[in-house]
Amino acid sequence: MDNGSTDGTVLTITEKFPQVQIVQNHENLGYAKGNNKGIDYALDAKSEAVFLVNNDTRLQETCISNLMKTIHENPKIGIVGPMVYTWEGNKTISSAGGLVDWRMAHAVNVGMGERDEGQYPGRCVDFINGCGMLVTREAIERVDRLDPKFFMYWEETDWCQRVKKSGFKVYFEPSAVMEHKASILSTELGPTTLYYMTRNRFLFFYRHAPASMKSIALARAVKGTLRGIGENRKAGKTAHAKAMQSALLHAITGRWGYTNPKNWLANE
Repeated sequence: MDNGSTDGTVLTITEKFPQVQIVQNHENLGYAKGNNKGIDYALDAKSEAVFLVNNDTRLQETCISNLMKTIHENPKIGIVGPMVYTWEGNKTISSAGGLVDWRMAHAVNVGMGERDEGQYPGRCVDFINGCGMLVTREAIERVDRLDPKFFMYWEETDWCQRVKKSGFKVYFEPSAVMEHKASILSTELGPTTLYYMTRNRFLFFYRHAPASMKSIALARAVKGTLRGIGENRKAGKTAHAKAMQSALLHAITGRWGYTNPKNWLANE
């Protein structure tokens, strides 16, 4: 799945790996809509499951086969994800499944920053990190594809919740292992990433928080956003503060999908 790359990726893959089928978008459609094109291709090819994986990852040889083994052994699983390590190769955990804190309006990757000592067994979780997740055909057909409203970030968490609500399980499988190059430090997020993370947090908790906690969760999200705007301004990170301001405004007014980053990068 090539999402509008401009660095010669398509030509390089075609020359070096002619057996690989490339679904090519001519513009960056975002994580959700871009992956949906690939999902459609896979389902049209009669695939029993679809593995979504980022391009900044490295898979151990048995990663996908172990995920497939898991769904074959338990057909009630709709989404399964691997143990995700950081890029350094020292078994530092990036994600051992995901947990949603409904009251505090947070979603966290379990075990992040810890060394893997086998402390996280296979189990049902709230979500799987979108850098690598296997989704069954049955689950996709029941809940449909990723929601393009998110463009990128929180869409996999939303998908997992929809799959769970439809009656399937979302499962973490530690025998499947991959590494992800992305930073685990929130302080290293760029302003555009921060925009989508902030804005889409509101959409997710408005959509999925239990009725008894929804107002609390959204109030926490507002409070956290205002605090973040202030902290970034104080630190001299003007673009980050503007991005969070735009995110709050767009969440309130219901402006979803792609947003041009010139809103916060104009003076950078």
